[in-house]
Amino acid sequence: MPLNKSKTAYVCQACGGKFSKWQGQCPNCGGWNTLVETLLTPSEAKKPTYRPGVAKISKLSEYTENSYKRISSGIPEFDQVIGGGFVPGQVVLLSGEPGVGKSTLLLQLASLLGASGKTILYSSGEESASQIASRAARLGIKTETISILEESDVDLIVTTAESDSNIGLLITDSIQVITTSELEGTAGSVGQVRECASRLSRYAKEKHVPLILVGHVTKDGSIAGPKVLEHLVDTVLYLEGDKSHTFRLLSATKNRYGPVGEVGVFEMVEKGMLGVKNPSDRFLEERLKGAPGSIVTVILEGARPVLLEIQALVVKTDFGYPRRTANGFPLSRLLVLTAVLQSRVGINLSDKDIYINVSAGVKILEPSADLAVCLAIASALKNLPLSDKAYAFGEVGLNGEIRRVSQMERRSKEALGMGFADEISPETVRTVREAIVRHLK
Repeated sequence: MPLNKSKTAYVCQACGGKFSKWQGQCPNCGGWNTLVETLLTPSEAKKPTYRPGVAKISKLSEYTENSYKRISSGIPEFDQVIGGGFVPGQVVLLSGEPGVGKSTLLLQLASLLGASGKTILYSSGEESASQIASRAARLGIKTETISILEESDVDLIVTTAESDSNIGLLITDSIQVITTSELEGTAGSVGQVRECASRLSRYAKEKHVPLILVGHVTKDGSIAGPKVLEHLVDTVLYLEGDKSHTFRLLSATKNRYGPVGEVGVFEMVEKGMLGVKNPSDRFLEERLKGAPGSIVTVILEGARPVLLEIQALVVKTDFGYPRRTANGFPLSRLLVLTAVLQSRVGINLSDKDIYINVSAGVKILEPSADLAVCLAIASALKNLPLSDKAYAFGEVGLNGEIRRVSQMERRSKEALGMGFADEISPETVRTVREAIVRHLK
């Protein structure tokens, strides 16, 4: 039910102070532009009353981990990321860059969950029903059990959902375009996003209906809107991938009902997103064996070890300033590794352009690929291939030493299972110089 017209106040996001009018600077803490219009509940709008008494206390041992029954999404990779399936009333925030495949994944989820006989309510404030229907037809998705609601008023969305007791999943695309008439701010403002997310979350918890909120991202890849939005939800999922490649990674950065760090690997095909059971095999299937400048490394995507190919190309620069280019690997880290190779190993790269590429469009953020990058650069410079059975991982220090990384046993086990037997790691070599001398003869 929509809330009655309520009073509003401007609340400081830094200190929590409440004021009747907006001000550029908070009088309490001195913060600038921290006051946001916020609805006051009836208890906040009037003088607070105090209720003395004793609250009910229960033993934690009375509750079990499996006190709720999970609802399978029908997509194993998705279920793995959220902890085994939806929990009734679970609120999920799904974000990702435009065009990465969020709407495709949501349509697939809606179709599979609707097969159980439940109504799937897809509320779209951005796309029209005809646009969504056109995408579904292109993907071959069955839409008989999906109900579309073209609406951006949060109160109408909630009342419409409440009118159907058979709702199995509510999807809201996106939270940044949803508004309530009780706030003056425009769609996407801090107050609107927070209040609308709160009302949708309240519905999900009261009716025990899983809810998916779609969120926009900023230029730096973070979720747009107030940070409190992430605190209002149970699970935060991020879908990423290079649009020029077919692979997509779905990761959980917050999860109240499961482990954080789980990653699902999908492949974008003509008929939608398909889960990839063995990512390492798919990422390496086009690798050219015996090529200089190529080596396999093992990274961790969440808790899952994944094998990737690191490629390097080293050519004489045509200009006075050598170029350093990296695709899928941090450029700042490449500059450090180049300096280590020059200073600690004695390899002159001052007149060489260096290009690094990671297979399948995957972005490596952890330092475990340092050793592999150094070996790939040395291999390309010397024009000598590494062993086809070799794989390398390890962090490289400024003195050229190779440092241990997390989950080394799991990385080795995954590589051995894929047929790679020649390990180059902190367990087998101590320095970058030693690794290059021993494996590039």
